[in-house]
Amino acid sequence: MVATSRRLAEVEKTAAEIEARGRRTLRLASDVKDRGSLVALRDTVLGEFGKVDILINCAGTTKRAPTLTFGEEDWDHILETNLTGTLRGCQVFGEPMLAAGYGRIINIASLSTFVALYEVAAYAASKAAVASLTKSLAVEWSKRGVLVNAIAPGVFRTALNSQLLDSTPRGQEFLTRTPMGRFGKTEELVGAAIYLASDAASFVTGEIITVDGGFLASGVNQ
Repeated sequence: MVATSRRLAEVEKTAAEIEARGRRTLRLASDVKDRGSLVALRDTVLGEFGKVDILINCAGTTKRAPTLTFGEEDWDHILETNLTGTLRGCQVFGEPMLAAGYGRIINIASLSTFVALYEVAAYAASKAAVASLTKSLAVEWSKRGVLVNAIAPGVFRTALNSQLLDSTPRGQEFLTRTPMGRFGKTEELVGAAIYLASDAASFVTGEIITVDGGFLASGVNQ
């Protein structure tokens, strides 16, 4: 298993956790906006492990602002990271998968793939496009042994959003709209990822699996 991100300190931390479990890994930073860094990562992984079986594309960014005055620079940055970055990952790592005739690619979609969230139009557009890209690649690559799916997480508490979830009307609305009455725990995404990466999902491709505590099923909750 190889975990990578732009921040080498985070890579080092995660690599240490992997190694503590007796697994081999690498310590390489990369940036989905830099194709060269992804190619270097892929080539190093192939040199060390000989193959790439599974890819999870999870880099993402967002910014909340009224769409009427949303700057094009911010729009481009979000789509470049969330959508084009996902494409780069699929292209760079899909190449050896297709050559080998086997691979599992898991992209990260969003609730906003399906429904609008207030004042995050760029993020929503990028994540809707990730779902479309996932389906397109499934159509193109599945006959060659590479299955492409996505996970759409609901609302999960992280260090980045805990203040918003716990202290704002927006957070309260997220909670009200979630029938299970709580936010997700990040470990609750693991099962869906393991399933899609495994042979148990050998006839599953082009799907977006939602892990959201019932959010998308929600109408009136009180």
